[in-house]
Amino acid sequence: MKNPVCCTHQALLLIVLVLMCAFSLVHPGLAIAAPVAKQNSQVPGYYRLALGDFEVTALYDGFNLINNKLLKGASADTIQSAQARQFLDATNGVQTAVNAFLINTGEHLVLVDSGAGKCLTNNLGNVQRDIEAAGYTLEQVDTLLLTHLHPDHACGVLDAKGERAFPNATLMLNKAEADYWLNPELLAKAPADKQARLKMIAASAAPYKAAGKLKLFTDGSELMPGVKDMALYGHTPGHSGFMFTSKGHKLLVWGDVVHSHSIQFAHPQVAIDFDSDAKQAIATRKHIFAEATAEKFLVAGAHLPFPGIGHVRKKGTGFAWVPIEFSPLPKP
Repeated sequence: MKNPVCCTHQALLLIVLVLMCAFSLVHPGLAIAAPVAKQNSQVPGYYRLALGDFEVTALYDGFNLINNKLLKGASADTIQSAQARQFLDATNGVQTAVNAFLINTGEHLVLVDSGAGKCLTNNLGNVQRDIEAAGYTLEQVDTLLLTHLHPDHACGVLDAKGERAFPNATLMLNKAEADYWLNPELLAKAPADKQARLKMIAASAAPYKAAGKLKLFTDGSELMPGVKDMALYGHTPGHSGFMFTSKGHKLLVWGDVVHSHSIQFAHPQVAIDFDSDAKQAIATRKHIFAEATAEKFLVAGAHLPFPGIGHVRKKGTGFAWVPIEFSPLPKP
């Protein structure tokens, strides 16, 4: 004989299961489900804005970590206090963006700096992907402007095979920069620990030179309508900035005038170990900060927080960084 209590429990369980199934059919979004998996990838890094008739697309190549020991010209306490105000943890080095900029002038598609390509860490090397994600192709780029020839700016002009990644582009360099870094005597005289880096630099320009696609310019040259070179020497012997002007609107792409936004705006006298001439780099930074503040033009930096575009303003005895806000493009 069956236990009536057991039968009653079984009947109730069956009723509950039937009701749960019926409820899930009516309200499928409220049904019990497994935890949703996290998505561990970021979106391609590009951001677009208008500059008069020009279109500017910032491209995020990735990031480096900068150790405070590389910063010269301020006490450890001053550096740490400035970073704390920005909520930055410098224990393992401060994350510093590597940016490039794609400018469509209407007549030319210009890439300023190209990221690290395959030369450095896996944290870098995304500029070519970002160009395509932004709706362009590498074949459409007709001009490559490099602020200088350090690998995190120059290696991205190559593909994975070490050939020209931008087959229809002319690579343009300040003559002083090319004369220094592409001089075979520099490599021959360099110590062993410097040679790998110098070979990367020489390799970035080599296929463009072989194809007759390397063009040198001198200080202050007008490179094309609305685009002018600005000598910003110090970080490297021929370090350049590029002023883009359209309908009275100006944007200076200034390369490596700043490596640490949390330190060097407030304390422009702070140099970084990578500077070839620290004294000149400091003088250049102070001069261009003052000019950008007075004229209120936009600036774009390779190592400013992405998208790396904004204004400089005076603050106390130093300066401050004012980034642009995310905004839609104007309607045509």
